[in-house]
Amino acid sequence: MSTFMLIPGAGCDAGYWRQVADELRGLGHEAVPVQLPSEDDTAGLSEYADVVVAAIGARRDVVLVAHSFGGFTAPLVCDRAPVERMVLVSAMIPAAGEAPGDWWANTGHRTSGDDDVFYNQLTPEQCSEAAQYERGQSATPMGLPWPLTSWPDVPTRFILLRDDLFFPADFMRTLVHDRLGIAPIEMGGGHMAMMSRPAELARLLV
Repeated sequence: MSTFMLIPGAGCDAGYWRQVADELRGLGHEAVPVQLPSEDDTAGLSEYADVVVAAIGARRDVVLVAHSFGGFTAPLVCDRAPVERMVLVSAMIPAAGEAPGDWWANTGHRTSGDDDVFYNQLTPEQCSEAAQYERGQSATPMGLPWPLTSWPDVPTRFILLRDDLFFPADFMRTLVHDRLGIAPIEMGGGHMAMMSRPAELARLLV
């Protein structure tokens, strides 16, 4: 049995991982959505990582799963807690010393221009639920350099969402290749595939 620590993106309650957590438990694993202090102006990336480490506690066989902005937090945890592997789900991949606020220009990020880049492929009911998980996002972490000098020595996988309009597939394929040197695992779904396709995502995580 593995323990999956589910890290959310910016300005979101971890509750949007609920369905994936239920699927993982159904597959015989432990799953822990971790709420980050996104609204706390005193908290930077180091404090975000502290929250995840505290949630891990004495658990072993830990798999870190990070979505979107969570990609800046998950690697920091690897230096502070025993982690078996890390899975990035349509996540930002930081470079050494790169502030999150600089990531967009550094990577040449462009969205599709669609009005609904976050919730495409969700039903109206799922969109209403997703809106309940929206939270404020402090600007504090955005201007702080990512503190690692290299990617942690932890097996890393990347799940690319082919229908993601916020982090488009072609852009992410290039970024994963350039920054991680691996080929992503691909599945259908938009940026919030953990809500639209939780069973499929859970199986890939396992």
